Amino acid sequence: MAIPGSKQELLQALQSSYQKLRAELSTVPAARAREATLEGHAKGTQMSVADLLAYLLGWNLLLLKWSEAQASGLAVDWPETGYAWNELGRLAQKFYADHADLAYPVLLQRLDAAQGRIVALVEAGSDASLYGRAWYKHYSHGRMIQFNSAAPYANARLRLRAWKKAQGLPV
Repeated sequence: MAIPGSKQELLQALQSSYQKLRAELSTVPAARAREATLEGHAKGTQMSVADLLAYLLGWNLLLLKWSEAQASGLAVDWPETGYAWNELGRLAQKFYADHADLAYPVLLQRLDAAQGRIVALVEAGSDASLYGRAWYKHYSHGRMIQFNSAAPYANARLRLRAWKKAQGLPV
């Protein structure tokens, strides 16, 4: 998929990648969602499908937090308070822990809600506000949205398909 360069392209990428991911997630048996049989985000770790959802949800919520802070003129502690960009494996572990007590259907609902909020954020923006200036370092707001939503959705879908195949589940 090409990197979006406009509001319309970003909306299309968000909707397309999320629909494909959601279709894959809907076929994961809830009873298998907490099995740590998927390669984790930190080197040498294993995670579950539920952890993968927690990871996506964690990044979506951070993106929304950054966007709300920036819109309010507040400083953002990138990527998250207490974490540096070179500690993303540790941040992934935090996301897993933050959502460890949630049932798989609840995680799906929360990811749906976060995705809806991201779509609303993009819909409220313009090409100029999303792509007309640097928002974080040299990245535009639209590019940061894509980095933390549509791109990880596509990656997660590929990981899920490989996991399902390895587990003997229908792909």
